[in-house]
Amino acid sequence: MVLTDKQSTALSETGTADIATPRSFGDVVKAYVALTKPRIIELLLITTLPVMFLAARGLPPLGIAVCTLVFGTLSAGSANALNCYIDRDIDAAMRRTRRRPLARDQVPPANALIFGVLLGVLSTLGLGLTVNWLAAWLSLAANLFYVLVYSMILKRRTSQNVVWGGIAGCMPVLIGWAGVTGSLAWAPVVLFGVVFFWTPPHTWTLAMRYRDDYAAAKIPMLPVVATERRVVLESIVYTWATVLCSLLLWPVAGTTLLYPAVALVLGAACLWEVYRLLGRVNAGRTGVDLRPMRFFHWSNAYLALLFLAVAVDSMLV
Repeated sequence: MVLTDKQSTALSETGTADIATPRSFGDVVKAYVALTKPRIIELLLITTLPVMFLAARGLPPLGIAVCTLVFGTLSAGSANALNCYIDRDIDAAMRRTRRRPLARDQVPPANALIFGVLLGVLSTLGLGLTVNWLAAWLSLAANLFYVLVYSMILKRRTSQNVVWGGIAGCMPVLIGWAGVTGSLAWAPVVLFGVVFFWTPPHTWTLAMRYRDDYAAAKIPMLPVVATERRVVLESIVYTWATVLCSLLLWPVAGTTLLYPAVALVLGAACLWEVYRLLGRVNAGRTGVDLRPMRFFHWSNAYLALLFLAVAVDSMLV
């Protein structure tokens, strides 16, 4: 996402990083797995599988679904490992990310680079040979965009980094559809738009909570360079765009009434929460007192439940 390291909230928030070199085989495995950022991959899979149900108008072929998810996971792991390599200086400077493997010297940087490249090659070949080459090229494009465009260019240079960098996090929607159909259509493009508009407010509210971290690392996230009011107002705009875009799937994909009903309820809940955030800004609250993580967690639930509705609705058509 766009999609980036915006979902790593489970990491330690206190103290300085422990510099620890893995001593056992298990420690080494855990360190390399951590490079792939499994929690972020979970969110990508949440958007991939339901779209495969939509593309198949029911249960997708089991072999295609398994191979798409397995090699899609490796592709996302590749992008995340390469991001860890590029951002190792940032991770070491930020309290939220100090416990990542490269920041703790658990994995040599050169090894992380090689690991990320190998995963990328394996995932691309795997998707091409077991699913189809359209899905493989889309996956490779997402990987390259995240690493070369977002991580190396946008992240350190513009406050709009997650707006355009989030394109990479939208690609699993297209990959899942292409995996089943071998082509693209307007339905996955609509869901691509949902994830695209969802990403900025989701990420910005996390960045509001960890503003000092990003400022210390000199990352120009919007909450670092703009007022809290401006961040919340822009989040409201993107949340409205997310909700309206989600409703387009009903006429475009010909869903049953279940999907728009769920989309309306979820959208109303998300809008309610972001307007409550604006209310706290207007009341003069600031910093931690704004409780921006409430919206962050709500937006996670919103995306998961919306795509679950896509899958369930597809079984009813």
